[in-house]
Amino acid sequence: MSAYACPVLDSLYTLQAQLINMGVIPTLVKLLGIHSHNSALTEMCLIAFGNLAELESSKEQFASTNIAEELVRLFQKQTEHEKKEMVFEVLAPLAENDVIKLQLVEAGLVECLLEVVGQTVDGEREEDIAQLKTASDLMVLLLLGDESMQKLFEGGKGSVFQRVLSWIPSHNHQLQLAGALAIANFARNDGNCIHMVDTGIVQKLLELLDRHVEEGNVTVQHAALSALRNLAIPVVNKSKMLSAGVADVVLKFLQSEMPPVQFKLLGTLRMLIDTQAEAAEQLGTNGKLVERLVEWCEAKDHAGVMGESNRLLSALIRHSKSKEVVRTVIQKGGVKHLVTMATSEHMIMQNEALVALGLIAALDLVAAEKDFVGASLVPVLHKLLSDERSAPEIKYNSMILICAVMGSEPLHKEVQSLAFIDVVSKLRAHENKTVSHQASLTEQRLTAQS
Repeated sequence: MSAYACPVLDSLYTLQAQLINMGVIPTLVKLLGIHSHNSALTEMCLIAFGNLAELESSKEQFASTNIAEELVRLFQKQTEHEKKEMVFEVLAPLAENDVIKLQLVEAGLVECLLEVVGQTVDGEREEDIAQLKTASDLMVLLLLGDESMQKLFEGGKGSVFQRVLSWIPSHNHQLQLAGALAIANFARNDGNCIHMVDTGIVQKLLELLDRHVEEGNVTVQHAALSALRNLAIPVVNKSKMLSAGVADVVLKFLQSEMPPVQFKLLGTLRMLIDTQAEAAEQLGTNGKLVERLVEWCEAKDHAGVMGESNRLLSALIRHSKSKEVVRTVIQKGGVKHLVTMATSEHMIMQNEALVALGLIAALDLVAAEKDFVGASLVPVLHKLLSDERSAPEIKYNSMILICAVMGSEPLHKEVQSLAFIDVVSKLRAHENKTVSHQASLTEQRLTAQS
């Protein structure tokens, strides 16, 4: 595509912006309200709205009018597919704005959408399939706003929430997808998540996933895993979801070659094992899982999958604190990836890696020694301690790790050759008391073993 701007497009956007500044939107909305029986004028208004709604600057003006009520009223009157589509084309860009989302919900759009779904779900005509998709997609979009979502949830008793739940066991892939995405959107705060897990939604999602192991609809897999990941965030839900067999179903997708599915699968497992030692040990000693994680740690084309694999690898060790898990990770070649993770640009990932490496050194230094040397662990720690930009937690955990590897002769030699004492002694004056205290202890250890 040419780097030069298109003069026609530029002038069109300028014209749209000028019209917005002149206050054309409230005028057109009024016109629509007064002449809604005039189909030619209505169509012209809709075309104008469709063009103006594309501009972000128009959304505030639209929000200050009663556009939501007018469009919903207009939508209810339409019987022809084409006319409904015209209204949909204006609703979709407007519904991206959170204020308008809530206005549309309050104006009764959701009830209209549910009616469309009911009328088209069993239809085989192209226009039925198109309307079903548009209506269910718009429904999911309305749930992206916090206020509109909470209004429709109604403490889990809302009729809209109940209807959306009924979409998940449907035989229609589009409805399954919309249902799972809706659950993922409802699952955006602890209260909702806890209520949904207590009322048996997990089982519905697992049954849906089971149907898609063989059928393999990637978008449905991705949506259902997204919902499970969100539901697993509150601590009280983790053990309940593990007991329901979530980990076992999720592991069925381990062979997926689709990065979006891989990413959500990893995130779901990581959320599930957080603070759950038994589950972390069970998964961490699963050779097939750890092997796949190590493979995905090298997925350089998919940064998200690579990052989540590293984080899950670290989490399995950190939450299980198990020698068996450490052995599995060493055997499958995971140590070098954790050392690389310690150099990540994200502090949270650096820290997770250092804590996992510290546990490896404490639980089985002999087995890890060769990998630590091969992955240049000691030079990496030297760099982290020397770098003024390293956060206090990073410095602290790096010193803990230095002390932990001193029991290995080759690693001890590396520590001596890199003059760690100079770096550590400077940290005794660090403003963070935990760091300065650890620096004193580390210096004593280094001095005693020099």
